[in-house]
Amino acid sequence: MTGGGAGDWVLGVDSGGSGLRVALAPAAAPSSSLSSAPGEPVRTGGSGIEAAHLLQQLLPMARELLRRAGVAVPAAAAVGAAGMASLGDELVAVLPGALSRELGVRQVALAADAVTAYAGALGQRPGAVVAAGTGMIATGTDLASWQRADGWGHLLGDCGSGAWIGRAGLEAALRAHDGRAGGSPALLQRLEDVFGPAASLPGVLYPRTDRPAVLASFAPEVARCADDPVAAGILSAAASHIAQTAAAVCPPPSAGDCRVALTGGLFAMGDPLLVPLRGALARELPHAEPVPAAGDPLSGSLTVAAALADGTLKLPHDPRLLVLTTPLTRQTGTGDR
Repeated sequence: MTGGGAGDWVLGVDSGGSGLRVALAPAAAPSSSLSSAPGEPVRTGGSGIEAAHLLQQLLPMARELLRRAGVAVPAAAAVGAAGMASLGDELVAVLPGALSRELGVRQVALAADAVTAYAGALGQRPGAVVAAGTGMIATGTDLASWQRADGWGHLLGDCGSGAWIGRAGLEAALRAHDGRAGGSPALLQRLEDVFGPAASLPGVLYPRTDRPAVLASFAPEVARCADDPVAAGILSAAASHIAQTAAAVCPPPSAGDCRVALTGGLFAMGDPLLVPLRGALARELPHAEPVPAAGDPLSGSLTVAAALADGTLKLPHDPRLLVLTTPLTRQTGTGDR
């Protein structure tokens, strides 16, 4: 692959549940970016993530950014997409050629959104990143291979996530409603303030197609009741789950320095979750250094694109998590997982 020059610009794309975002930045200063207004979430069909729908939004956004910057051709592009690991075959087949034909892009990286979240939070250093909101996933690397843990959805996992905390809080509220042990009158009051009579909750929740988001909407109510011992116990258990998931992907002490970063809306809950989480991380990962996340997944896609353009990409290739292509040769990286 050819290296990028001093005047090269790179394109970053973040495709997630909240929509499609695009940014353009100098390869030498990826934090100095121009960004577009967000588009709608990219559809997923029978063949996975719909490349045509992504391109329908991406190309006009990218052309407008290139026009504003006075740039003819991006040196490289990195696309981070939710579902890439399991639903990204169409993106791998279609995007590199399309970006080459339509925009002249010379090199393309296609990544799972967990990878761009990692790059945004920690750059190209070894460590672990926990991305948590409604759901939760942890990604780690020693720069030789990737590890991931959880991200299995609210029925099978996402332990410690917003949906997990909200469901546990609602269960404790219903225990109080029934007079069973382990109930919380404080959470029962919050349930009824938010959803109405406790007995009507199943009819409110079960027909919803966005049940994880509805469950997660109750997580801040659990945090507001942190003085209640049952609510505090739920938050402490969530902190333990999060720390254990981070420990599952963090490189061992023998790998050298290891940093752990937290990213995502769950951590806006503040001290009711963060205080027990700091203690849990110290117990589970005494060799790791907790650090603030430097940026978000869109900034991570720019980090990957800039490193790809100038030949300094250290993050490991992986056939499901980080695929690198040159549009003319369609070579892909391989990895250990």
